[in-house]
Amino acid sequence: MSQNIERGAKIVIEHWMRVRRWDKLLIVTTKEHLEELRVLKEFAAKRTRSVSSLVVEDTGRHVGVFFDMNEEVFDPYTAIIAATDYSLVTTKAAKRALQKHRKFLSLPLSTNDGRSMLEYDFMTMDTKKSRLMANVIMKYLRHCTTIHVTTPAGTDLHIYKANRIPGFFNGVTKDGKGYSSASIEVYVSIEETKTEGTMVLDGSLGYIGRAEEPTKILFKDGRITWIEDTLTGVRLQQYMEDYNDSRIYIGGEFGIGLNSYSKCLGNCYIEDESAYGTFHIGLGRNLALGGRQNANGHFDLVCLEPDIYTDNRQIMQQGKIIIPEPVVY
Repeated sequence: MSQNIERGAKIVIEHWMRVRRWDKLLIVTTKEHLEELRVLKEFAAKRTRSVSSLVVEDTGRHVGVFFDMNEEVFDPYTAIIAATDYSLVTTKAAKRALQKHRKFLSLPLSTNDGRSMLEYDFMTMDTKKSRLMANVIMKYLRHCTTIHVTTPAGTDLHIYKANRIPGFFNGVTKDGKGYSSASIEVYVSIEETKTEGTMVLDGSLGYIGRAEEPTKILFKDGRITWIEDTLTGVRLQQYMEDYNDSRIYIGGEFGIGLNSYSKCLGNCYIEDESAYGTFHIGLGRNLALGGRQNANGHFDLVCLEPDIYTDNRQIMQQGKIIIPEPVVY
């Protein structure tokens, strides 16, 4: 067993979830991740006597169907770690758990290089530093109505978020008022019918890996209307078609990576979208992020080195946070 898996499990149980002796913890996973489950349970058992596990069938991106059909499954527990390959946080069961003020950590374990996500160094990012970075960005996102993003590769997107409230993830459920994700980022749900412009995808394609060449994607009236016919574009188009849901083409989230230990290499979905110096557009379902869009799934497209403007006030330059002039209200 890798010592780094133990390190990652310790971070999840002791620092992110902060499991207490009175907690009734449930860890959800699939048979592909039984080693991670064993180590997580080992650390959890040192802090609470009530540790349960639920091993579900690996149905890939459709794993959430069970948790939509059985929305009461988390009711007996005070803390849930969702450690399947794909995120469960947008499911009805997760939404119910959050409404009941349970602690819920989204821990998607999907990787493309054969390593456990718990081994990755990005998990050691200082959560206090990420919280400070997030607070700077959220101050400007909270009060703006439009976001304009450009990149050296050619991205030029206009995004609208009137009456949408930003949040952030850094793994720590306490910082997220009970809900967090292993992805260290600022996020905001966006108006589902208004994203306009060009994205040049040069980072990663969410779960399916790295963008091998810059690929143009056009957004109109909130949804993807055209994907360039590159090898990367063909992979992305085929992946999206497999959802059998036209709503997967709708932009539902805008996110900014805050993890300075992360690298966007296409090896790990969570690491890619967390990488400092990137932004992402989340496609499909955004209900758990405060949006109004349902869909059969959710995944992110990640781009590098953005210039980001909130109501014409620049907050990021080529992927680096800058301090804008003071906001006066």
